[in-house]
Amino acid sequence: MSPIIRKCASLILLLITISAIADIGREPTDVLYQWGVKIPMRDGVELNATIYRPNDWHGQQLPSIVTITPYISDRYHPDAQYFARHGYAFLVVDTRGRGNSEGNFEPMRVHDGLDGHDVVEWVAEQFWSNGKVALRGGSYGGYNQWATAKNFPPNLTTIVPIASAFPGVDFPMNYNVAYPYGIRWTTLTSGRTANGRTFGDQDFWERKFLRYHTSGMAFAELDKLVGNTGTAFAQWQQHPTQDSYWAVATPSNDEFSRINLPMLTITGYYDGDQPGAMEYYRRHMQFALRNATSRHYLLLGPWNHSGTRAPVQEFGGLKFGDAMMFDAFALDKQWYDWTMGSGSRPELLKDRVTYFVAGANEWKSAPSLGTITDQSLELRLGSDYFDHTVFRSGKLAESQDGSVTQSRYIYDPLDTSWAELGQGEHYLTDQAEVIRTDGSGLIFHSDIFDEATEITGYIQLDAYLEMDVPDTDINVTLYEIKADGSSIALTGETQRARYRESLQQQTLIVPGEVNLFTFDRFYFFSRLIAKGSRLRLFIRPANGLNNQRNYNSGKPVSFETSEDARTANVKLHHSERYPSKLILPIVSR
Repeated sequence: MSPIIRKCASLILLLITISAIADIGREPTDVLYQWGVKIPMRDGVELNATIYRPNDWHGQQLPSIVTITPYISDRYHPDAQYFARHGYAFLVVDTRGRGNSEGNFEPMRVHDGLDGHDVVEWVAEQFWSNGKVALRGGSYGGYNQWATAKNFPPNLTTIVPIASAFPGVDFPMNYNVAYPYGIRWTTLTSGRTANGRTFGDQDFWERKFLRYHTSGMAFAELDKLVGNTGTAFAQWQQHPTQDSYWAVATPSNDEFSRINLPMLTITGYYDGDQPGAMEYYRRHMQFALRNATSRHYLLLGPWNHSGTRAPVQEFGGLKFGDAMMFDAFALDKQWYDWTMGSGSRPELLKDRVTYFVAGANEWKSAPSLGTITDQSLELRLGSDYFDHTVFRSGKLAESQDGSVTQSRYIYDPLDTSWAELGQGEHYLTDQAEVIRTDGSGLIFHSDIFDEATEITGYIQLDAYLEMDVPDTDINVTLYEIKADGSSIALTGETQRARYRESLQQQTLIVPGEVNLFTFDRFYFFSRLIAKGSRLRLFIRPANGLNNQRNYNSGKPVSFETSEDARTANVKLHHSERYPSKLILPIVSR
């Protein structure tokens, strides 16, 4: 699995970054607390809410912030107190079927948005409410905001979707490639209370996932292996493409065109839900009217999933500069003050797109994603070797370079040694997979950069591939290799061959045919590549511990077993006829 899409066990833990600046929201002052408030839904089901208000409330009407969560309301106790101390009513509502809410929990279904609508309108009618209602939350809570917005509650004033999962795009599969984390998440949300200790036991899950890989069993049987059947996991396996099952809870293109609210989208370069967060953003920017898109702001930084709400300077083996440490609570408060009160625009948001340049340790802004880059750099893939190692690699150069016209690797899906490597703490800097590659992956290196160069945006790889199996999974990761030989993972993408043309329909590979694979769903990132560094492009089978194992047979991958296994011989063509190339978005400095 690419380190870029790693889901951290810290997803269940929200760490609060304490600001050095005096802030009444973090002072140990009392708030008004009301537990067990029942909110009726249109079908008679009652959801459980915990309400926080300022301690000095004397009957004045308040703007309200709502978080709707499947992770139990107690989790957001720190958030609620912070905003109550700043003059807001803050409600944490248990999702239908979770915590103390009635009904049955069905993840990512139509009830999420309908319930969100009813919660917003109930809050607006309360005697302590001034009728302005905002939403807040990350991950499932980010998705929930979009699901609510598509139902157009009249009193919804603004949303702040953070690290938002997009059903069918990045959860529980990433562009039609499922991953074992799905059963871990459904175990977290099984029953009514949070199974946080089970979810957070990394060793437990690594043992389960390794057993799945080495047993040869079908991915669809993973819930039985774990011992938690009857969850949504089984149903998900029946929907391997982006079909109507996934679309039911997210806005349609028509609904995107009619969503007109102040919005702040937040995601990170190493956030497993970046694809979802950016899919919402792109579709809204594509279909909404200009007066709506002009109120949609985007904030991107070098954070993992939990870091989008509580950033930490060091994770995955990397340490980022001090400037990346934004105060998430303070930013959200400034946003709500601006959109629901008399405050001014948050200082960090200089323009509608704000991003952090790692390596340069600086924030930059632009009016849109499309205006960030002003040039591109095309590097052709070439090689003097058919089979690659890290010390006998291919080349990335501005002109065709190499004495052979193709490189090749072999993927035997019965070889589980890659899964047995696991995934260590330093997953963004570790080079174990690259070093052990010998004919089982392809490695290309660029020349050394003679000056610092900013790469910001989405890279693209055009790869002409030939194989002798009808399907396989391919992972591509781009790294910066520093002058001292250390490695930094920048971005990655995994693509299933059968979906190279469409995420709605499969087209199996015809053995022996050369097909153009366009890898254009890499994660957005921004980094100043240091003078003396070079780039490494690593192409390999997606067969790590946190991947779904594709046995290459062309059958439905979730139901393949080791008995279906076929060894893939993959050839990457790089010649004048087949100009495989890497395209980099460059920003002049």
